[in-house]
Amino acid sequence: MSRLGRVRAQTSAGWRSFVRRRTAVFFTFFFPVILIAIFGALIQTDPTGGGLFAEPAAYYVPGYLAVVVLFTPFSRLGSEVARHREGNRFEKLATTPVTRGEWLLGQTVVNAAIIALASLLILVLVVALTGAEIVFSPLVVAYILVGVVCFCGIGAMLGSYTDSQDGAVAASNAIGLPLLFLSETFIALEQLPGWFEPFVNLSPLTYFSRGIRAATYPDAGTPAVFGVDPALANLGILAVLAVVTFVLGARSIPRTD
Repeated sequence: MSRLGRVRAQTSAGWRSFVRRRTAVFFTFFFPVILIAIFGALIQTDPTGGGLFAEPAAYYVPGYLAVVVLFTPFSRLGSEVARHREGNRFEKLATTPVTRGEWLLGQTVVNAAIIALASLLILVLVVALTGAEIVFSPLVVAYILVGVVCFCGIGAMLGSYTDSQDGAVAASNAIGLPLLFLSETFIALEQLPGWFEPFVNLSPLTYFSRGIRAATYPDAGTPAVFGVDPALANLGILAVLAVVTFVLGARSIPRTD
């Protein structure tokens, strides 16, 4: 079997495994809808006031997308790797020609398909429920795909270094929640202490949110990076981080061959 055939087989198996878990399917799509309904439709934004939602509705589009782009790979890859470890499935995988990188690539493709569908639903609901005026840029698709690769790599590392599925889920929540709110998604950089800015720049999600915002809401005034358009510059940074995290994630998967 060729490499493409092996990746295709892993992708097919991963997709069937996801679809069979109805609870996972439900919450993957329903959780972002809850956030949009609560924060976008019920609480709403107040551009003339202060507080957490002091920006126009379009400003928070990256935050809603980040929910699925960040948490779905973290939780799914983390628990999947941990489950394979507990069930000695990597030992069985070692008897096949499939490499660790090919296995992770197949899982990443499945996550990309799931998250692309969820992101489309989110964009439709944000526009419909909050009245956000956004630009539909093809760069959004690129950001979602590159972001999935990046966070799937981190998710694989979480599953490899935690001691169980529960530990992987706990670690994904413990890391994911701070990243979600401290990466220029729902909280603007100006609302954080000045000394915290270097830590914001360490988060891969920061470059995702800045780039999405620059592509969909140009009026936000996202600063250029070394004179390069922010929508393209942040995508380049995120792509480099995605390559690094994917390689590290593949290398962290237990070697049993």
